Amino acid sequence: MQYRRLGGLRVGAVGLGAMPLSIEGRPDEARAVTTVHAALDAGVTLLDTADSYTLPGAGPGHNELLLARALASYGGDTSGVLVATKGGRGRPADGSWTVNGDPAHLKAAAKASLRRLGVEAIGLYQLHKPDPDVPFTESVGALRELLDEGVIRLAGLSNVDVDQIRVAREILGDRLVSVQNRYSPAVRAGEPELRLCAELGLAFLPWSPLGGISRSALDGPSGVPGAEGCAEGVFHAVGRERGVSPQRVALAWLLAKSPVVIPIPGASRPETIRDSAGAADLELTEPELARLDAGLPPSA
Repeated sequence: MQYRRLGGLRVGAVGLGAMPLSIEGRPDEARAVTTVHAALDAGVTLLDTADSYTLPGAGPGHNELLLARALASYGGDTSGVLVATKGGRGRPADGSWTVNGDPAHLKAAAKASLRRLGVEAIGLYQLHKPDPDVPFTESVGALRELLDEGVIRLAGLSNVDVDQIRVAREILGDRLVSVQNRYSPAVRAGEPELRLCAELGLAFLPWSPLGGISRSALDGPSGVPGAEGCAEGVFHAVGRERGVSPQRVALAWLLAKSPVVIPIPGASRPETIRDSAGAADLELTEPELARLDAGLPPSA
């Protein structure tokens, strides 16, 4: 496993998006825990979760509790593992994803996440999504208070734009260390945010990084090769030539975009995260990268 910087920390260049282990279609707990252990065995040290990763109407925290149990039962050293969680979204019984950026809610949610994770302080806490009904500065102000209180060690943002990143940077300073936006072969609207993160030295954590190659857990079960359109053609072709999966090629393509990129692919099976982790050691050539870029679909 190769490593990258997140704030002052050193983490594996590929993380684990743990959401599929807790939402609709999730595996049983034994397989979920085995998947987390396989990630750790492969050198993954960034585990991404959120209080809202649970079944609709079930209440918050399933995924956080699952990760806490998986880490506690792991036989190896977990001192270098960074659990990044998020607050500010919910899963009501209708299956939707609500948004609540009220400062009081965020502070209470962070303290509840702290208890579920069983840690002295949350390593990285991220605002899951700006709330259009709450001034953004107030939501970010809650992160600053959590930092000052020692509830969280580092702060991040998710689903934000360039202006919001700049505003948060003014409020949080160098304690803002990451931005988690959607970015993949099929969805590249986050390029301005990626460029700003590279400029500011913030880690950029693409969620749903295999869009155009596999279906997101938000969209349902993973698709089969050839089901998602023209991006799959070139990524599959390069994968066949290199003797690896198109998913591994896609993650290596992301890693080549910038040294601040740390993709967090989801997984619900041990073999999936092992394959994804291998992308950290797959160095694509300049001709291969140019070929992949040329074969991308129109950006969403």
